[in-house]
Order: sequence, then structure tokens, then C-alpha cells
Amino acid sequence: MSPAPVPSVGARIRQARLERGLGLRALAREVGVSASLVSQIETGKSQPSVSTLYAITTALGISVESLFEVRETAAAARSATVVHALAAFAADPGRRIGPLVTPGERDVLELDSGVVWERLGHVPGTDVDFLLVTYRPGGSSSGSGGLMRHAGTEYGYLTSGELVLTLGFDEQVLRPGDAVCFESTTPHRYRNDGDEPAVGVWFVASQPVQ
Repeated sequence: MSPAPVPSVGARIRQARLERGLGLRALAREVGVSASLVSQIETGKSQPSVSTLYAITTALGISVESLFEVRETAAAARSATVVHALAAFAADPGRRIGPLVTPGERDVLELDSGVVWERLGHVPGTDVDFLLVTYRPGGSSSGSGGLMRHAGTEYGYLTSGELVLTLGFDEQVLRPGDAVCFESTTPHRYRNDGDEPAVGVWFVASQPVQ
């Protein structure tokens, strides 16, 4: 059974932006990207990179984990497509939380720059990203090559392939069996320079969102 794709990340970002009364251009300025890119992300014409996703959620004061949650609002209800996706996604909400989540029940986020996140589980009331992460050949957490930083503490364990981690001024090559942990406020970037996917389990515990 194939993993279950989650509703559009863009629709959820737009929902959060509207709830905060923030304009498209204002959000773009805070994130440091063009209003056109934010618009394309919200309409599903473009997927954000990992770094852009973290920048957007930080600017909106929400967690990345919240993008997996279903919350129907009047703004979302105005879009028949979004309503249909939310209804399908909410049909069996218990399966995504656990305690057991089988491969066919994982929620999937397809991001830009060749990165795929699969949620491995979630305990209600916590602000934690528990993910199976895949970096396809040539994939990177930042399409522009820039480093990212965000709230929280990051733990990762690589199960296959190779992944290059730039952490501050240092660069490390992660191989199967290698593990990393660091404060996510340290500028960092992941990239896959190899010919096969780099796959690992990541656990990011975020600071509480005010």
C-alpha cells in the first residue's frame, strides 16, 4: 500500500496566513522570497524547499508539524478542492497518530529540491517532527544552496545512501549508521551528492510556539 499524501501544503500555509491577517507580500518580505513564489506555493504550483518551509512556518508562528493537522475553516471551505482533500484526509484521523503507523498509513510531504518527508507518528499535544526523510540524488534542503536555521533540537540517523551535512563552517559526510544531533538554530544544510537516495529517520523537537 502506498503512503497517503497529505492535503496541499500550500493550502495550509494560506490558511495560516489568512488567520493571522497577513498579506501575501508581507509574508514574502519576512521570509525573504518573492511574493510570486509564495503565491505559487499556496496555489500548489510550486513546492517549498525544506529551508523555505521552515522560514514560512517561523514567520507565521506555527510548527512544521501543524502542517500535517487537519483544521477546516471558512477560508479553506471556500475552495472545493481543498475541502475534498481535507475530507479524504480526515476520514481516518486515528491512523496517523499511532501508536502504530504502518508504511501505507504514513502522511507524505513532497518538497522541492528532491526531498520527501513521511510522518512516522505523532503524540497529541507535542510539537515534534518524527520523520522518515528521503533526499533523492541531487536533492538538497535548500534549492538556493543557502543554510537554514529554525527553532528546536535536531536528531538524525541515516539508514542508507550518503548525505552531506553543512553545519556552521563545518561539513560532514553521513553514511549508513551515522547519527547527528545539534541545535537547529545553528545554520545548516543537507544535500545528496550521490547517485542513490539518502534515507534516514529524523526527530526535530521544536520550541513551543508562542
